[in-house]
Amino acid sequence: MLVGLDYFYTLVWPGGGYIGVLLWTLSVVMVALIVKSFMIVRRQNILPEQVVEQVKQYFAGKQYREAIELTSNEPSFFSSLVHAGLTEAPYGYAAMERAVDAASNDRITDLMRHTEWLNLLGNMGPMIGLLGTVWGLIKTFFAIVETGGVPDPGALAGAIGIKLVCTLLGLAVAIPSLAVYGTMRNRIDGLSAEATNAALELIANFRPGRKTTPATEQATA
Repeated sequence: MLVGLDYFYTLVWPGGGYIGVLLWTLSVVMVALIVKSFMIVRRQNILPEQVVEQVKQYFAGKQYREAIELTSNEPSFFSSLVHAGLTEAPYGYAAMERAVDAASNDRITDLMRHTEWLNLLGNMGPMIGLLGTVWGLIKTFFAIVETGGVPDPGALAGAIGIKLVCTLLGLAVAIPSLAVYGTMRNRIDGLSAEATNAALELIANFRPGRKTTPATEQATA
């Protein structure tokens, strides 16, 4: 076990040099971003079941003013869509639909902004790692020239191996970042579509052809 730890410390930690230290720092940032993404992109923040049921009850009882108050104070994705739609009730059903779609796009953009940092790390990690490896190899070959071009094979192999640590660290940053980024994108797409459909179903109560005049008047009172 001690041998393994010594090998790790000698090869992986200082082997990447300053660029290796940068990659280790980025790996800590990556973990923090992953935790943050899982905390933000979850059903409770996008489509909380208890809020959906409460809003449905308000709509069923034509308590539109209460629905507006609830959705204005509740921060979920779903609430923001319903609130945006209800506030456009004076301008008709088409305006309410447009408001829901616009609010949905805004909230999706906001959610994606949190996860885009993982995409950035996933693309930058290998490039930074490759930069460290290439720089280390250049220094190694210049050192060979300084020794007269007859290096010790064992020492040369060890030096090159250590320089490849940067590539390893870059991939260690990139693979989890891109995996979580893809997962978050799919989760955002799925939950946001579900929340948007739920909001539009409620707003459909104001669709022309239904008895919407009392509802519209109450929603805008």
